[in-house]
Amino acid sequence: MSNPPATQYSISLKVTLENVPGVLGRLAASIGEAGGNIYAVDSFVAKGSVVDREIVVNCISVAHQKDIVAAVEGTEGITLHDWHDRTFRMHEGGKVEVLSLCPVGDMDDLSMAYTPGVARVCNAIAADEQLADEYTIRKNTVAIVSDGTAVLGLGDIGPKGAMPVMEGKALLFKEFAGVDAFPICLDVETPEEIIETVIRLAPTFGGINLEDIAAPGAFQVEEALKEALDIPIFHDDQHGTAVVTLAALENALRVTGKKMEDLSIVISGVGAAGVAIGKILLGAGAGKIVGVDSKGAVYDGRDGLNTWKQWFAENTNPDALQGTLSDVMHDVDVFIGVSAPDILTVDDIDNMADAPIVFAMANPDPEIRPEVVGDRVAVMGTGRSDYPNQINNVLAFPGIFRGALDARASDITEGMKLAAATAIAESVTDDVLSATNIMPSVFDRSVSMAVAAAVAEAAIADGVSRLS
Repeated sequence: MSNPPATQYSISLKVTLENVPGVLGRLAASIGEAGGNIYAVDSFVAKGSVVDREIVVNCISVAHQKDIVAAVEGTEGITLHDWHDRTFRMHEGGKVEVLSLCPVGDMDDLSMAYTPGVARVCNAIAADEQLADEYTIRKNTVAIVSDGTAVLGLGDIGPKGAMPVMEGKALLFKEFAGVDAFPICLDVETPEEIIETVIRLAPTFGGINLEDIAAPGAFQVEEALKEALDIPIFHDDQHGTAVVTLAALENALRVTGKKMEDLSIVISGVGAAGVAIGKILLGAGAGKIVGVDSKGAVYDGRDGLNTWKQWFAENTNPDALQGTLSDVMHDVDVFIGVSAPDILTVDDIDNMADAPIVFAMANPDPEIRPEVVGDRVAVMGTGRSDYPNQINNVLAFPGIFRGALDARASDITEGMKLAAATAIAESVTDDVLSATNIMPSVFDRSVSMAVAAAVAEAAIADGVSRLS
């Protein structure tokens, strides 16, 4: 099934139109016949014999962009001067920058911001290192660390290829929670090299957000850094995904009337995200959970399980079910997909329990598309913004780090993650909750602040806050 035109493939065209009747209509028709969707046209006031305008057109792919350009060039009365890909233009020069927080307008400012006055602050921190959390950027700075081995759905594209994603993450940290985050993309070969490098970098940062590191190395890196460092370590692909999944499920249960402890759940994909989802759902009191990977159902005793899949096997699938995804879908209440596109079928959904809940979160293409599912499910969510119920990590990680930093937390505990999920879920009030509205808008800034407050409170309750 072809994707519709979308903003991520949008182009901007600078054109001159002859100011005669029918030219604008021909241009719109040419774009429409070529499959483009006109997204925006700048203010249109016809004066003189020609009109210069900039038109934004949503396309389907890079190849489709060229088709649209050719259609515009072939339209009578239109001259195309230039065009550009809006997504690439947004990324030119990067998406973040460093700004100063204090003026340096005269010698007095300089003597305090730098030498000789700065030496007083250096000596104070040397005598009491905890003061670095108050008098340096550590107070509000997070490192976004990746080796580029598992970037989005692109796979191992290397540290430079990963940079746009890490910059985007930094942008979201700042936009939604006021956290100063910086992309650190590492040219390394092993998880041990990531661990060693981050430990050496840690004095600069108040927290570490691990991102797009392939499993099972991601588990190893997180565990080692949590053991070695006394600052929050958070692998967003695992725990951010788990938090928003739990929030979505809590609200889906409000819609369907089902209870967490009674649920039968299948998780498709038992990598970093799938294992973390299983763990947080168990902590929330979920009923029976079965995980399925590319080799079938995960059960205790199956050959070839790594350490983390073995943990998952020992704590889920109490009936030791075996077989394919379809084999384990009978009477299941909830399907959670963090795996691959188009692996769930309509027959699988028809085999589920009454009022089923389906979260098909593979990106960019879900395990099954909502238009294929139709009205077969009670609640459906995806990871995409162009369908209802987007289950998006941006609802979690900015607020989680905001709360952890505010609480001067030494760790991010399971209690803090559960608190974050509940705060996200409760942001959808009863008067707006529905089968197609179980998640708050990612643009609702109040969600991050609610998450931050809940996480900080949980940090204090769990004994990991340094606040006196």
